[in-house]
Amino acid sequence: MKKIYKWLLGIVATILILLIASIAVVKNKEYQPTASAVNASKVATTTNGITKFSGNSQNPSIIFYPGALVEPKSYSIWAKKVSEAGFNVYIVRFPLDLAVLKTNAADKITKKSGYVIGGHSLGGTMASRYAHNHQKNLKGVFFLASYPEKKGNLQKTSVPVLSITATQDGVLQHKNYQKAKKFLPDKTIYTSISGGNHAGFGSYGTQKGDRQASISNQKQQNIISQLLINWLNQKIIK
Repeated sequence: MKKIYKWLLGIVATILILLIASIAVVKNKEYQPTASAVNASKVATTTNGITKFSGNSQNPSIIFYPGALVEPKSYSIWAKKVSEAGFNVYIVRFPLDLAVLKTNAADKITKKSGYVIGGHSLGGTMASRYAHNHQKNLKGVFFLASYPEKKGNLQKTSVPVLSITATQDGVLQHKNYQKAKKFLPDKTIYTSISGGNHAGFGSYGTQKGDRQASISNQKQQNIISQLLINWLNQKIIK
């Protein structure tokens, strides 16, 4: 029995060591917010891993799922502008900053006035899964350099959908993006930011595999916020 106990203890210890090492590797690869994003986040409050930019609670809540390995506050610049336009913006933090590990994280956010959900890259794909499974009070869905897959099929949804991409994006799988349009409603609005890139949908510096943007991050952030605000005002609260 003692040998079996020691053997089992050794296996558990090995698993724990590998787990800790894996977490350390993931954390080391996490994209951190720029100084501008950190500064913008100072007006927000963070509770239970959710960063909130306060707006008008009578309007639908805006729930946002970050891209893989991107620290949530990296999206603070456009989120702050959207909140100033009258919307509560909630940026969700996931285990290891991977939305796929907790797709239903939006359950914790109030949706009394309805909700709009969106995400960047992998975050957008997981946000569409949530929207697909939680149609009650859903008012709209938006994608930043992202697209849905079968589990997040929105083809039959009646709510407005917005898809924003960028011409210099070197990370988005463009073939898959085109194929995924079959999972979106016919009235989906598609728009592209000229000169913008994948990392520019947040503010966290450069990203592996991305292309160089021909516009500043500040300009891309301004364009994103204006596109979202216009869409929200014209299609969501009209």
